[in-house]
Amino acid sequence: MQQRRRYQPEAEPLHNRLADEAERLRKQARGTPPGIERERLIRRARQIETASHISEWLSSPGLRVST
Repeated sequence: MQQRRRYQPEAEPLHNRLADEAERLRKQARGTPPGIERERLIRRARQIETASHISEWLSSPGLRVST
């Protein structure tokens, strides 16, 4: 019988992990010749950066519900 993997929360916040992934994709794009693949990598990096900013914004203290 297979054992189930347990979810272990990451120590680093989501917006930091997303920013790291975007930087990795940009580095990969710099090493790729101009063309469709390079544009795809750059577009994906921009999407991930946007997700990082949204995640950071959503977790900001200004959006907390006051009680």
